[in-house]
Amino acid sequence: MGETIRRFMQENYRHFNAAVMVEAAEAWIQLLERGGKMLLTMAGAMSTAELGISLAELIRQEKVHGISCTAANLEEDFFNLVAHDHYERVPHYRQLSPADEVALYDRGLNRVTDTCIPEETAMRKIEGVIRKYWAAAGEKGERYFPYEYFYQMIRGGDLRAEYQIDPKHSWAIAACEKHLPIYTPGWEDSTLANMFVADVMKGWISDYRILKSGVEQMAHLVGWYRENTAKAPIGFFQIGGGIAGDFPICVVPLIAQDLRQECRLWGYFCQISDSTTSLGSYSGAVPNEKITWGKLGAETPRFVIESDATIVAPLIFNYVLGR
Repeated sequence: MGETIRRFMQENYRHFNAAVMVEAAEAWIQLLERGGKMLLTMAGAMSTAELGISLAELIRQEKVHGISCTAANLEEDFFNLVAHDHYERVPHYRQLSPADEVALYDRGLNRVTDTCIPEETAMRKIEGVIRKYWAAAGEKGERYFPYEYFYQMIRGGDLRAEYQIDPKHSWAIAACEKHLPIYTPGWEDSTLANMFVADVMKGWISDYRILKSGVEQMAHLVGWYRENTAKAPIGFFQIGGGIAGDFPICVVPLIAQDLRQECRLWGYFCQISDSTTSLGSYSGAVPNEKITWGKLGAETPRFVIESDATIVAPLIFNYVLGR
């Protein structure tokens, strides 16, 4: 058999950021072997980068047990699922003029770096389906977290005939199958959330309150964290910075310092980031700083990989998968 990704990395990645990748992957494996679990957080445009190709299998093999991500990452996994064939790559995006950008806009193409997401076949298609579940909740007086409406779409089979990729490459479908919680702090900062607000203002949806709030997500996270740390620690693998990571990591000081209850610290921490610490960036802060906030301990395995997550994350994921 040919050389595996794991063997290749062990042989070649021995120094600097490359070495940290191997060390972080090994520590992840060791955490799981001790009965621990892993929360993964995603900022950036990881779903449009098709991180689901490796992340979905990581979820199916129960090496990730919870997700916190920007709402864009959640919805863009679905956009890719139903409109992949209509996406357009723009490899020369650095040379685009303002007139070129206007031409893309006029064609209904929303650009994310070198990839354009089609308005009608992706965004509007999902809007048309999820609106049915929003409306039904309003009529019944029910309330759900944002991710639960996406799970309802999956389980209802509304989109199954529209899949344009192998559903095994959808991390959201894998998360649904494993009943993982998906926390989307700042959900209102997303395409579908904008559409939701418009639908309520038009009277198509009865009430904003059918969507559970960010503070309710935090309360749910408290319960999830307590339950899953009863016998072993939970690790924290962070892709990028911002609210996707900042929100969930605070659950530990919330329990310990605000509720004043016994709480395990995070049992592992790794972040892939290109943020600069010296600029006062919280996203780029070295993990030691989190010790002073009561999030990590002095003995917590801690790693920072200063690199491109679209390159690094799939390598670490496949290493953990034993490929």
